[in-house]
Amino acid sequence: MPEQNQPQEIKIADNFAGGEYANAMQVIHGQEEFIISFFNIIPPSGRVCGKIITSPGHLKRMVAALSDNLKKYEEKFGAVKEAVAPKEEIGFKI
Repeated sequence: MPEQNQPQEIKIADNFAGGEYANAMQVIHGQEEFIISFFNIIPPSGRVCGKIITSPGHLKRMVAALSDNLKKYEEKFGAVKEAVAPKEEIGFKI
């Protein structure tokens, strides 16, 4: 295991060349994990474009990092309006 202050190499899988656009997400949780599914929805359909499974402690750190970055963004570029939520519930049809 590397020492705490030693840089770590991070690799990107060959099948994950770039980012995916997501305009919706769904969060579910149990006692041990949070599952966050990201969607790219363009009516009349959509697709899952990413899924993250993480522990409650790591999620709390991610939420804090996102909050901090949004604050910095708004300080630099101005207030962000919250996007309008979809009128229909997002889900899977079997």
